[in-house]
Amino acid sequence: MERTLSQSASPLPTIAAALRRERERAGLSLTELARRAGIAKSTLSQLESGAGNPSVETLWSLGVALGVPFSRLVEPVTPTVQVIRAGEGPRVQAERAEFAATLLSAGSPHARRDIYLLTIEPSAGREADAHLPGSIEHLIVAAGRLRTGPVSEPVELGPGDYATFGGDAPHRYEALEPGTVAVLVMEHP
Repeated sequence: MERTLSQSASPLPTIAAALRRERERAGLSLTELARRAGIAKSTLSQLESGAGNPSVETLWSLGVALGVPFSRLVEPVTPTVQVIRAGEGPRVQAERAEFAATLLSAGSPHARRDIYLLTIEPSAGREADAHLPGSIEHLIVAAGRLRTGPVSEPVELGPGDYATFGGDAPHRYEALEPGTVAVLVMEHP
């Protein structure tokens, strides 16, 4: 007996949209995709219209025929545009410096990077301990002036300037002007 997806938490609208999206992305007709997956064209047509109850095996066959993982057919698509308004997002303040970091985007398991918005005011500066070996920091100054980099060789940056350095050694951030703002991209090994 072939097992099918439960109707209680109906994934059918997600599956229907995913099949249409991936078939169109691959440039395949209903007939060609059905042939490649070894299913009836009428079955595929029903699935794309949100009807029917596809088995796991049917979805695996369709995924293979489309060249996509099974998960892409059953997981809802995340929005293509994500907005975090100024002043929103998880913000963490430093203890001993006028330094705050707002996480804008955490990396996925395949893209090991995080993006932060830094707001820094003139003070004694913030000394950062070394991160994981192989960590790299990319910094772009949006406003103000900043002294940053490894403790042994800091650099001064102004609006639009970019610097990258190993985050796996002690480093610092020091605002040289009030209202200093920078974007930090942290790459993790």
